Amino acid sequence: MLALSPFTFGTRVPGPLAAARTLVESALRAEGFGVITEIDVQATLEAKLGIERSPFVILGACNPALAHRALDADESIGALLPCNVVLREAGDDTIIEAMDPMAVLGLVDDPAIRPVAIEARQRLERVIAGLVPRT
Repeated sequence: MLALSPFTFGTRVPGPLAAARTLVESALRAEGFGVITEIDVQATLEAKLGIERSPFVILGACNPALAHRALDADESIGALLPCNVVLREAGDDTIIEAMDPMAVLGLVDDPAIRPVAIEARQRLERVIAGLVPRT
């Protein structure tokens, strides 16, 4: 697993984004997440700005039980949901990054949020770890 920024962690897998996406969505489901939003950054930039770029997709992943717990603690936390997972092609590989719930939910000064953020991070870490190619 790679720490790709102060607020994400992820991995690099061989192959195109489309193949990686299938694996990511399956791994998310196994951890109780559903994909509730999708932003095709490549298509949007091309359509709106005429800019070409490599495939780049943002998936909004939601674990309903965790979201419910977080919203019960602070309804304003809805502005920080869902958990984003980014897939972007880099040469012959796809880079997959998940937002770090500890970094994002750490913005909320409420001790009831910390256990939710920890569990969300652990689940997303398992998603990413399951994508790492075995050698």
